[in-house]
Amino acid sequence: RKNTKRVPSFRKLLRTSKIKLDNKLKNKQYKQQSAAKKYRKEQKKLREAVRDAISRKPFPLEECKKKVGKSEKWEEEEEDALPLDMMDEDDLKLMEDLAQKASFLTRDLSSNEPVHVKKRKHESVIDKYEKVPRRMQTEPEKELIHLLPIKDKGGIIPQTMEKPVLNVAQDEEEDAEEMEEAEDFNEEPLPALTPEEMAAQRRQKLQERKMHIAALASAILSEPDNNIKKLKELRAMLMEQDPNVAVIVRKLVMVSLMEIFKDIVPSYKIRPLTEAEKATKVKKETQKLREFEEGLVSQYKFYLENLEQTIKDWKQRKLKKSNVISLKAYKGLAEIAVKCLCELLVALPHFNFHNNIIVLIKNLFEFTFQISELCFEAVKKLFKQDKLGYASLGVVKVISGLVRGRNYDVRPEVLKVFLHLRIKEVELQKDSEDIAPKKKFMTYKEKRKNLSRMQRKWKKAEEKLERELLEAEASESKEKKLKLHTETLNIVFLTYFRILKKAQKSPLLPAVLEGLAKFAHLINVEFFDDLLIVLHSLIASGGLSYRESLHCILSAFHILSGQGDVLNIDPMKFYTHLYKTLFSLHAGRTNVDIEIVLQCLDVMFAKRRKQVSQQRALAFLKRLSTLALHVLPNSSVGILATNRVLMQIFPKMDLLLDNESQGSGVYLPELDEPEHCNAQNTALWELHLLQRHYHTTVRKFAAHLIVGAPTEGSAALPLDLSQRPATELFEAYSMRGMTFNPPVASVTPRRKDTFSQMDAFIDEELNKQLQQHISETVAHKPLDFAKHLKESSL
Repeated sequence: RKNTKRVPSFRKLLRTSKIKLDNKLKNKQYKQQSAAKKYRKEQKKLREAVRDAISRKPFPLEECKKKVGKSEKWEEEEEDALPLDMMDEDDLKLMEDLAQKASFLTRDLSSNEPVHVKKRKHESVIDKYEKVPRRMQTEPEKELIHLLPIKDKGGIIPQTMEKPVLNVAQDEEEDAEEMEEAEDFNEEPLPALTPEEMAAQRRQKLQERKMHIAALASAILSEPDNNIKKLKELRAMLMEQDPNVAVIVRKLVMVSLMEIFKDIVPSYKIRPLTEAEKATKVKKETQKLREFEEGLVSQYKFYLENLEQTIKDWKQRKLKKSNVISLKAYKGLAEIAVKCLCELLVALPHFNFHNNIIVLIKNLFEFTFQISELCFEAVKKLFKQDKLGYASLGVVKVISGLVRGRNYDVRPEVLKVFLHLRIKEVELQKDSEDIAPKKKFMTYKEKRKNLSRMQRKWKKAEEKLERELLEAEASESKEKKLKLHTETLNIVFLTYFRILKKAQKSPLLPAVLEGLAKFAHLINVEFFDDLLIVLHSLIASGGLSYRESLHCILSAFHILSGQGDVLNIDPMKFYTHLYKTLFSLHAGRTNVDIEIVLQCLDVMFAKRRKQVSQQRALAFLKRLSTLALHVLPNSSVGILATNRVLMQIFPKMDLLLDNESQGSGVYLPELDEPEHCNAQNTALWELHLLQRHYHTTVRKFAAHLIVGAPTEGSAALPLDLSQRPATELFEAYSMRGMTFNPPVASVTPRRKDTFSQMDAFIDEELNKQLQQHISETVAHKPLDFAKHLKESSL
């Protein structure tokens, strides 16, 4: 039967918990030890059985009793024959022992076997063992202790003695007494330390650990090739067991290892060696480099596993058996571990296990607010600094799988990180000559002047080869970058379109619309019609908030301002919706939405000036001027900057600066159709009110617009206001700090007149009485309210 059990992959092993791997290894070692122990016991028993079989002489079972009787009878005869009274007791005892060992005396005389029987080759040890008579073990065998043997003329006499059997109850009593003595010894009071001494002892321990960490780190950084084993020693300090300094030491070791890896990691990815490469002989330098790279990768992997285990223990609220660190302190350790992972994610996007770090950070998106913000900031930073696109593609794949795997039930911030992708507008394909980097080659005159005929021939072939190489290199790098960006955007748009199709009521919709507004110019033209229909249906449904509807409008106009210029589509419905909802903005909560409105107006009028009618522009100019009266100053500055752009783009906007009406009809401010509200029959009277605004910049813009927004002259704006876009001015004059921006100049109070004599206006007699009254000591008498009431009643 074929074994269907698959070997676990490296990625699965990496994700497996370190504790589980350690338990598996311990179980395997325990099984091996028990099997070896059992084998040794069996071998020992077999050797003892063989030894007993060799030392004993086999007798038939029927003759055992006869031999016993004969030996007793022979002993009695010998006692009668020998003059025992003439021998000492010691000599007699020695003779008896020798007689028992002598082969002639103990041999069976009835047998025909010679005295000195040689060992036959064919006779095995097992046969001899089988010839030994079996005995029933009625009593437990006594364990013998083998002593040093005695050697005499007859040979070596082995010495043994029975092992004394101790009473179990007596042993238990002795053990209990020993335990009591040990407890009494432990209960002896240790010298009590004062809090100052304990703090000094802790500082001393901490200083020793710090010096040890610094010594190891400096040794590794000075010579990474020779001191790569010290990484293991430094990493072992992550398991610090002293409860007084364990938390701080582990934090310091985490941060130190992170900085060391950032410094010594090479600028390439280290791949494992094949069997053929391991078998080949290499130079000492190459072998040393291989050992360094192998050790670096293994220590980096173990370090990441330690960080992962620390975070996992905190997430599961699980303490270690040693209880060295409290659960409250684990929170700080977990935060440091997350910060280290985020730093490694940004600093080492090219090195091994980068995808594993992305998976670890992805699991922390739904954790506490502080940790999730750290992860989001790290991903944003990675997107901003990723020039080629490998790391961005990996992160986008993981986030897309997370959103789909959780059925779009994630936080909106997860999708908002896509807004920081470093993907600009895709350029059209150019010729290889335009893409290739320019290199200066020798002209024909320089060749004729400086080179011979043969040299010119070789130079021509060399330059041709160099041109081909440069073109190939440029096209390869450019194509690789465009391919990565295209794949990344495909995954992003696929996520967006799935949410638009399946989860339109999801809280992710604002982030999706905001992302579409940013990357809409990169969408394929084939999807434009369907996407515009979906956006308009979302607005018409009425289920969107005001901010979400603004993102829909911005996305639609980004689509139409890019590749959508070739489409003959009039987005009048989006103009009407924005015009209708402008008065929903105010100085309260919706003031932040004015930034999106300014972006929409820039795309709708500045980039599509040829597709906008004069009536539509006049209506928006009038309504925006009215809106500037009841919003915050930064919003008023942004709206007036947009009005300035409208007055410069459309030359007939100065109609609203004249009091006389142009044409028939009356201005209808409550009408929601910008084309039919007769905006040409009104005037911008709001500018006169804005000229008296408390904000200096608003007053400058109002005074500039009321004279027709000139680009030159005394009424022109300064460069710091005229060259900045409306959205930048909105941010520059923001009032998030609840202060005036710019600050209001403090007014110095007027100096009051001081009088040398404070009582100059008091009469002299009155002044004397006042001074006399002040100088007299007032005697405090007790108050009697009851007496006063009696007098008043009388």
